[in-house]
Amino acid sequence: MRHRSARLRITAIAIAACGTVAAATAVATVSASSADSRARGVPLAAAIPSLTVAQLAGQRVIYSYTGLTPPAALISLIQHGEAAGVIFFGDNIASRTQIAAVIKTLEAADASASNPVRTPLLLMTDQEGGEVRRLPGPPYLSEKQIGESADPPAAATTAGTRGGNNLLGVGMNVNLAPVLDVFRAPGDFDDQFGRSYSMNPTVVSRLGADFITAQQHVGVAATAKHFPGLGAAAASQNTDAEPVTLNLPAATIRGDDELPYRAAIAARVKLVMVSWAVYPALGSKRPAGLSGLVIGGELRTRLGFKGVTITDALEAGALRGFGTTQNRAWLAAGAGMDLILCASGSPSQGQAAMSGLEHGYLNGTLNHAAFQAAVARILALRASLPA
Repeated sequence: MRHRSARLRITAIAIAACGTVAAATAVATVSASSADSRARGVPLAAAIPSLTVAQLAGQRVIYSYTGLTPPAALISLIQHGEAAGVIFFGDNIASRTQIAAVIKTLEAADASASNPVRTPLLLMTDQEGGEVRRLPGPPYLSEKQIGESADPPAAATTAGTRGGNNLLGVGMNVNLAPVLDVFRAPGDFDDQFGRSYSMNPTVVSRLGADFITAQQHVGVAATAKHFPGLGAAAASQNTDAEPVTLNLPAATIRGDDELPYRAAIAARVKLVMVSWAVYPALGSKRPAGLSGLVIGGELRTRLGFKGVTITDALEAGALRGFGTTQNRAWLAAGAGMDLILCASGSPSQGQAAMSGLEHGYLNGTLNHAAFQAAVARILALRASLPA
């Protein structure tokens, strides 16, 4: 996850100063709503054809903004059904009261009569615990502290429950956590910020599943990240800043790094975030989030994940060789990513991503059936969250 300017420090923000998500053919509903109530749901399959191409594309984009007030451009996109959701960072939050009011404004935009998809927006942040918290409050322990605690399973469950309730209390419904990376050495990329439960993949599997189960039980969707794993990254190997290649044997990736995802999928994790690192042993020279071999081959086919996939930040330095925002979004969608995360702080980045998706759909370079299946998974996720 990229952290705008000071976010690269991954410091705590001190504010003082689906079950498995249904695929396109599953039985699900997209609820229509008004500002006061939700109308009776309509069949999910019937909702897809009613969307314009711009709306289909927009339903795959997560937007961001800078400062404490969402700009008019973002409100308009939501009102017109061209946004799946919003990610919040520390500079968007002055207090719980302030961000709760912002979320009510976004929800009111989502309830606009001009929006054909009036299910809950995906309102997300990185609330991993420890140093990586955007909202004041729990979970207070880092994953490393949980792994080293007297009762790690209980600590992971508590973190999931209290962290989920903390987010839900202001209206957020998706947490970009837990990190399921299996770190390799003290002080490496994950361990330097306490972002990994353990060097033991079995321990990471158990604690990650406990966190996921507890968090989703209170109504906040969990996101397992960063598939297939950044645990082997050295301290200086940061995909936010530059391209990263992890030269691991396929057997190690599948036996160690992917193991926690089996447990997460068994725990019905609703989203999986895919890494921007390159894993040559898996047969691709592209970052995992741009690789059908990783997304379709490893995650969907080998591990059987049926839920929603989400990219890491689209502006990451790891993608510097992959062109414009439009091109990156097009490549990610073509490889099998569902949600495109635009975290630069400007709605225009999300609009550019939407444009790339829209053009790919119109010119046929993005398969229509696969595109609509991705939108259906996203709409099913939205419909599964508390109104």
